[in-house]
Amino acid sequence: MSTVPAPDARPLSPLRRAVAGPLVSRTAAVDPGTLPEDLLDLLPDDGGLAWVRRGDGVVAWGELLRVETEGTDRFAAAEDAWRTLMATAVVRDEVGVPGSGPVAFGSFAFAAGSPAGGVLVVPRVVVGRRGGTAWVTTLDVGAVSAAPVLRPTAPPAAPGTVTFEDGARSADGWQDAVRTAVAAIRAGRLEKVVLARDVVARTEAPLDPRWVLARLAADYASCWTFAVDGLLGATPELLLRSEKGLVTSRVLAGTIRRTGDDAADMARAAILAHSSKDLEEHEYAVESLTRALEPFCSSTNVPETPFVLHLPNVLHLATDVTGVLRAEGDGHTGQHGQHGTAPHPTSLGLAAALHPTAAVAGTPTEAACALIAAVEGMDRARYAGPVGWMGADGDGEWGIALRSAELDPADPNRLRLFAGCGIVAASDAASELAESEAKLEPMRSALRA
Repeated sequence: MSTVPAPDARPLSPLRRAVAGPLVSRTAAVDPGTLPEDLLDLLPDDGGLAWVRRGDGVVAWGELLRVETEGTDRFAAAEDAWRTLMATAVVRDEVGVPGSGPVAFGSFAFAAGSPAGGVLVVPRVVVGRRGGTAWVTTLDVGAVSAAPVLRPTAPPAAPGTVTFEDGARSADGWQDAVRTAVAAIRAGRLEKVVLARDVVARTEAPLDPRWVLARLAADYASCWTFAVDGLLGATPELLLRSEKGLVTSRVLAGTIRRTGDDAADMARAAILAHSSKDLEEHEYAVESLTRALEPFCSSTNVPETPFVLHLPNVLHLATDVTGVLRAEGDGHTGQHGQHGTAPHPTSLGLAAALHPTAAVAGTPTEAACALIAAVEGMDRARYAGPVGWMGADGDGEWGIALRSAELDPADPNRLRLFAGCGIVAASDAASELAESEAKLEPMRSALRA
């Protein structure tokens, strides 16, 4: 694990030693009318950082420092680094809403063994909006920075012609992997597994991430549009929101492609809501998340039946699970196994406890992850891992990095697109391939000029 300063930042000592001065953060309210309707219009051409939904959220730029982690402890190490930074931080927050004050953006690899590891990025400037409240936060080390002038940047240029090619596996090869998974399920080795595939996109001109983000935010307003350290997308699945002792999670599992005809899609929604195959897949995902969340909560609420979430490209079975976090020292066993002594977990700590859910891995988790490693044929990197942000008090929002792409740091014209499908005993390889194509469509469409 390392704490790495941006090139223009003051040098920072290794994490477990004193840093060169405290993190200094100042948040001031701004007139919401002075901000562009789309916060993404404030981002620089390198894309910056973003977490927005329906016009609200936070965007940021000017990396101050980053914490890089790896392995099975990637979440705990990042959480510890944030707690360490906040323990000595000088914070002036005149707004006091979720997302104001110091914020770190993060993304983490799906698998512990992935070289993609995990990262928390602390920006120099954060601009946020929540309902009728807007603010700007400036951050520095050992000093107070002046607030920037907030104005829209130059619009992004189109990427030109975009071509797509097979990633780790061809379409036929991926269907073979699905058939292998179905055979393992029918043999009783596991109940469900989520298999992902990647597609490589190449753009004619170097890609400006804002081109993709703006289109995703406009076309998928009900999703959480994100950009963190070269990972960008619009996820419909909220792993968790932790806010003032309340936890919310949106579980998605069970999908059918839309036709574009409203009447036909209503009929397909009814089919999805009564599909035994999709309801089985969904039940595994909800049970997985609820079981992982319960140790941290004094109460949880799980609706008896899912609802159908309508997105422009697909329909999903969805369930919103809510919980009340246990108060500190109320007698439960905390995350470090010390009875009644563990502090509230941060939102990142909760994300670590929930990941990976059955919605992105399978059931049982260990068997599903082993099968993924054996047959998927690729490193997911940070696809299907937690992505989001965390504030000074540990509250925050973390989504699952779905409907996403990974920019190639060595080639500005290349990126990997990802999609995954839940496989159960009744799954058909050709149908799962069609579902994966539907899930790739948001990123493909966002790239087109």
